[in-house]
Amino acid sequence: MAPDKPDTAPEQEVTLRRKFRRAEDRIAAGKARVEEPYGADLLLGALAASLGKFDPRVQVRNPVMFVVWLGAVVTAALTAYPGLFGPSSASAAYNGVVTLILLLTVWFANFAEALAEGRGKAKAASLRRTKTELMAQRVLPSGETEQVPATELRKEDLVRVEKGEIIPSDGEVAEGVAYVDESAITGESAPVLKEPGTDMFSSVTAGTSVISDQLLVRVTVDPGESFLDRMIHLIESAKRQKTPNEIALTVLLAILTLIFVIVVAAMAPVAEYLHARINIADLIALLVALIPTTIGALLSAIGIAGIDRTVRFNVLAMSGKAVEAAGDVQTLLLDKTGTITLGNRQATEFTPLRDVKANALVQAAYLASCFDTTPEGRTVVAFAEKLGARRDPALDRARRLDFSAETRMSGTDMPDGRIIRKGAVTAVARHVAEAFGSPEPPDLKELANGIAQRGATPLAVSVDGGIVGVIALSDVPKPGIRERVKQLRQMGIRTVMVTGDNPITAAAIAAEAGVDDFVAEAKPEAKLQLIRREQAQGRLVAMTGDGTNDAPALAQADVGLAMHSGTNAAKEAANLIDLDSDPTKLIDLVAIGKQMLITRGALTTFSIANDVAKYFAIIPAMFIIALPGLSALNVMRLSTPHSAVLSALIFNALIIPALIPLALRGVRFRPTGAEDTFYRNLVVYGLGGLIAPFIGIKAIDLLLSALA
Repeated sequence: MAPDKPDTAPEQEVTLRRKFRRAEDRIAAGKARVEEPYGADLLLGALAASLGKFDPRVQVRNPVMFVVWLGAVVTAALTAYPGLFGPSSASAAYNGVVTLILLLTVWFANFAEALAEGRGKAKAASLRRTKTELMAQRVLPSGETEQVPATELRKEDLVRVEKGEIIPSDGEVAEGVAYVDESAITGESAPVLKEPGTDMFSSVTAGTSVISDQLLVRVTVDPGESFLDRMIHLIESAKRQKTPNEIALTVLLAILTLIFVIVVAAMAPVAEYLHARINIADLIALLVALIPTTIGALLSAIGIAGIDRTVRFNVLAMSGKAVEAAGDVQTLLLDKTGTITLGNRQATEFTPLRDVKANALVQAAYLASCFDTTPEGRTVVAFAEKLGARRDPALDRARRLDFSAETRMSGTDMPDGRIIRKGAVTAVARHVAEAFGSPEPPDLKELANGIAQRGATPLAVSVDGGIVGVIALSDVPKPGIRERVKQLRQMGIRTVMVTGDNPITAAAIAAEAGVDDFVAEAKPEAKLQLIRREQAQGRLVAMTGDGTNDAPALAQADVGLAMHSGTNAAKEAANLIDLDSDPTKLIDLVAIGKQMLITRGALTTFSIANDVAKYFAIIPAMFIIALPGLSALNVMRLSTPHSAVLSALIFNALIIPALIPLALRGVRFRPTGAEDTFYRNLVVYGLGGLIAPFIGIKAIDLLLSALA
């Protein structure tokens, strides 16, 4: 059993908060411990991994780049034996340069994919290092401590964690009060006050660090079952399969590649008929220019980066399909508590009864809530302090009454004899009637009913048997939630608030949040039926959940986001897991999914558009001697046929690494409709993809001519 908190806990908390303010800079620095996305270790690892991807068994998975790889093999053979396929005007040196450029093209594509993969692996490796290096001060029955590896800890072991040390295992605070920095796990820089006796604030997680005082922690898991273990397993077991849209685009690119292979192969007999001698290396260069190598090289990296963005956003995606589906979501089911509202009800109004002064009610509410450790009790204290309540020195000698579900009240018995209570209206009314024989004030019921009709919860406050007023506890909508819902509507997404509240309260919150619809008094069966009804109308549905009763709906939804603090059943049913247990992440995941889709579409548009310029560079260069009329197509006025081919190939290779940061970062997402997004991408990436190669190829040609 955890020891009771001492009556001096409020003073201890104030002291800790002062310590926290002095430690803010250090905590912020802890937030910055996250590795840079393009650190030296990551780049070196990606370079090594990219070389291994030259394996033909790996290359064959990408039809476009496999053709480029085969082209490099053929030109390499021509470098060794220029006359391998008959007489040729190309020298071994020219064939060697073409081979080098083609190999660089493949290597850049490999590097883009390896870099995207490396960031996810780095997260798992970092967590594994944290787990294996952790040491613990295990408390022996004698009271002494021994230093042991964290992996040797067993359930019910007691460990002491002092200031600056890392918590070695998941557990519950058995003794002590301290601030814990959880940024290493959740990414949140704000520390959390941990103390025994409350479910919300007593649990601690392996890998987090104590930044003030010390804690005695009782281990609650056996080896291999901690949150760190589960997180590592989820990252390493997440399947990076191709998404449906990615598969469809890969098939389309394969078909286009096959068509161009046939077209280029047919050019050889045409050239012979025209008495134009064409080098095999030039035909391969033409093929590489015709096929969409840019998007072919970056397609896999875009998909992997989409999943990686969710990991860096502290969400684990079980597959790329879930991230992509989030971008296509048309209906969003949002739980009211924690998603639409702040979660814990907030004190928003103190209303005194007739003939009672407002400041008397404020001070009484403060004194009645000083020892109330519930979230509602804390918010009453904070609101009262804001309105001028002051701490009474006599509180140090006061007798406290903790809130309980049985009494539905909390309170304080002051040393001067005052008896102050706060709680449910009916409970406080019964208290004053039974303990003091006082009647219920005539205006109490009307006042309480008015607060309830506004969607808030009324609490009564009494002093020495007389009810002095009512506190309104409201579900306060999160700041900016109305604007976010409006943005979702602009994207064509319908939002539905789901709550167990009565219809009157639900309607008030829904109107304030601006959602499109709401379901009140919702049970698990109602959620499941709503999802199936939306899906029957052809819509993709997303929802969040954390309980076992949410599991059926999470499994049915196209995008199911489970909280890591939730049950195993919920996490197994979902295809996304939020490590921060923040339900509003679902809204952000929609943006991440849409960004991935927009990035893929934008770079596909750019790739197809910039191929046009390469046609104008290579085709005239190949046939200009046999067909002088084709000189009209040499709009860039490139120097020689060989320099034209090499310039187009070099540009084709260099554009891939130039676009890697954009593929990994993603095209900037704006909450607009699909039509507006399409036209913007067409102008920016279509027109840009058409113009950039003309400039780039001409510049490279001038450079080659100067070096010749």
